[in-house]
Formats: sequence, C-alpha cells, structure tokens
Amino acid sequence: MRKQEKEIPVFVFMGFLESGKTQFCRETLVDRDFTQGEPTLLLVTEEGVEEYDEDELNKRKISVVYLEEEDLNTEKLLDLQDEYKPTQVMIEYNGMWQLNKLFEIRVPKGWTIVQVITLIDSTTFTVYNNNMKSLMAEHIQNADMVVYNRCTEDTDINTMRMAVKTINRRAQIVYENVNGQAQIDNGEIEIPYDLDADVVEIEDEDFGIFYIDASDNPEKYADKVVKFKGQVYCPPQYKGKAFVPGRFAMTCCAEDITFLGFKCVSMETPNLKDREWVTVTAKIKVEFYKEFDGEGPVLYAQKIEKAEKAKEEVVYF
Repeated sequence: MRKQEKEIPVFVFMGFLESGKTQFCRETLVDRDFTQGEPTLLLVTEEGVEEYDEDELNKRKISVVYLEEEDLNTEKLLDLQDEYKPTQVMIEYNGMWQLNKLFEIRVPKGWTIVQVITLIDSTTFTVYNNNMKSLMAEHIQNADMVVYNRCTEDTDINTMRMAVKTINRRAQIVYENVNGQAQIDNGEIEIPYDLDADVVEIEDEDFGIFYIDASDNPEKYADKVVKFKGQVYCPPQYKGKAFVPGRFAMTCCAEDITFLGFKCVSMETPNLKDREWVTVTAKIKVEFYKEFDGEGPVLYAQKIEKAEKAKEEVVYF
C-alpha cells in the first residue's frame, strides 16, 4: 500500500546536450545546505560527457536512476518512490524531449515541482536559437531561472537577455563565466535610443527593445515623450477611449506570433481602424491596469499620424 503525505520538492534541470546540466547538478548535490543529509533521488534522462560518481553520491544518501523516455510514466515513478523514499527529487531532463510530458504526468502524491532551471551554453546559444528556436523557447518559457554558462567578455549579454524576457519575464537570469563565477542579471537592457531626448524616437527595428525595457522598468520611462510607428488595435473594453499601438512579434516560431503594445489614451480612437499603421507621439505615465497585473506604462497621445507600414512588419527577437 502506497502512502505519502509529506510534500517532496522536485527540482527540474533542463537544457540541450552539453549545456552544463550534469555539472550544475553535481555542484548542487555537494552543497550540504541543499541536501541536508536527507535521502535524495536523482533521475537522469540522458548521458552526456560529464558523469556522476555514484559511489560518492551514495555516501551522501543520493540515489541515481537513469531513465529512458518510455520509463517516464506514473507507475515507474511510484515504484521509485516506494524503493528510495526520497525527501527531495532532482530531474536532469533530456533537452530533446517534449516538456509537456513531464508537466502533465501524474506524479506520486506529495511530489511538487518547486523550481525549474534551464542551463544554456552561451557559446552555442545562437546556433540552437536559430535552428531549434521553438524548443529553445520551450526551455525558457517553463523556467524559473535561466543560467547562461561559459560566458566571456565577448558574450552578447543583451541578445541573451532579450531572448528570455520576450518569452518569460518572470524568470531570473544568471550569467556564469568560464571560471564558474556567477552574476545575477541586473535587468538593464542596452538601449539604442536616447532616453534624455525631449522626444525619444524609437526606430522601427528597436520597437521590441522598447517594449521589453518599458515593460520591465516602467519607472524609467515615466513622463518621457516617445515617438514610434505601430499598428492599431482597438480593444472593445476600452470603449473608444483608448487603443493599443503596437507590433506583431515572433518570439519562437511562425505559429507563435503575438501582438505587443501599450494602452494609449486618445480622443481620436473612434477614428482609427484596426491594423492600420500610425506614428504615435505620446507621454508615458505609470499606472495600474489589469493587463500588467499591476503598474505599467500607459501612453497619453499627443499626436497621431497616418504612416506607411514598417519595412519589416513583424518584430523578431
């Protein structure tokens, strides 16, 4: 008879092959503040270059079990729970497997996923992001923390930060250099426009940066006057008193195009048509509205002009 009442925290480590998952897990496991000498079950779903010293881990009450994809099922996990009776579980998840299976499977009673960490090798990030964008986006979208490792002075931090923020604004980002020294992301995006100008002009190709930075740091844009080109969207709930000027953006693949923009209060809204292109000059206020579940940037239009569509209609991240 299976009986499990105590909550068992589950930590998931994701990433492509050779992304540093095994090394990160090893370093976590030797931290006594993490294991506290309690029985830990480590489920490994792929074998990379790095290996675990199982004899050493056993001395620390850490049991390693290797699983194939077909083993990732409820019955197998229940058996492992009965056999090892862990007080916490770590899963080193195969970067090529679909994540839905892990999150949708019925796990033993008490097992609770408390943290998902995605490991990304900064030296191969561009290759994976260009060629396996949807899978990379899936890794980022489900993460509580994204760790970029093997960073150097030449690493394009801004691009890597944008890759995360466009998909998962809540994720914490950590940069780890080749010596293992880690630095938590400060949230500051390198912006290509002058925020001290009387009118901050946002070029068409910079709209994505403006949207992410203003979303994450609304106070930085408080009382600034901005000018940018976008398409019109008139949500019915605004009742003709406001609209959303913005751009369609592709965050991971063609099937994942979404519209990004900020609420803009304007008496001209009734004269605007959905999807027409306009150039908006507006002052930014920081106010509460439900789209942000809190405070965010709200535009107050000073001037709205008809405009030609942008050369690239879709914003790419």
